[in-house]
Amino acid sequence: MSRLKLLLCPLFLTLLAACGQERPPTTAEQLAALQGQWVVVNYWAQWCKPCIEEIPELNALDADHADIAVLGVNYDGATGEALASQIEALGVAFPTLPSDPAELLGQPRPSVLPTTFILNPEGELLASLIGPQTQETLLAQVREAPGVQ
Repeated sequence: MSRLKLLLCPLFLTLLAACGQERPPTTAEQLAALQGQWVVVNYWAQWCKPCIEEIPELNALDADHADIAVLGVNYDGATGEALASQIEALGVAFPTLPSDPAELLGQPRPSVLPTTFILNPEGELLASLIGPQTQETLLAQVREAPGVQ
């Protein structure tokens, strides 16, 4: 048994050292962390004029309602500097997921932009909305949800 401990000790120390290096959370981890609150997942692209027009509405929703989290999905799958540049140029103030969550949500990848998914506090898909949304249309979906008063 002590030989096993001696063999595992360096592995354990290596793993501990690796834990000190933070990695960004995965899409699944980000969604799981928001369990217990409403989540709005919005697909956007820099070339989508309606997407660009609804970003201020989504920014306001995210900033004004602590019980609602807004997450973005870059439809084109941009990453790194390209994604950061698009986020800055469009003024996206809400977090952008690192990957498409459609499969995690049991949904096909949207074929029309903008598309917005609304998840209830239990993490269940409540609505899939196509076309530009406003803060009011999104809040109406939440208020009209079963069990919400």
